[in-house]
Amino acid sequence: MSRDSNGGSVTLAFILGAVAGAAVALLYAPVAGEETREYLSKRAREGRERARDAARDATDQGREFYQRQRDNVSSAVERGRDAFQQAREEGRDA
Repeated sequence: MSRDSNGGSVTLAFILGAVAGAAVALLYAPVAGEETREYLSKRAREGRERARDAARDATDQGREFYQRQRDNVSSAVERGRDAFQQAREEGRDA
């Protein structure tokens, strides 16, 4: 599990580095200030949308994982109850 979080951290660091590098390159590019501000604003909005989508996907995956684990635990508890009941009945018969 730690591998997944490290991979995500590396990916996030790479993306942030790429965005920072692109921003610095744009600031030093020979383009009018207004055009640069519009471009940066557009890219920032796109980044926010992508981040929002990624957060939504992660939330959905988390909910699905929680539901599967809850179902697994419920099933295990039910099997445990059945096994206990069966052992108790066998103990009465003995």
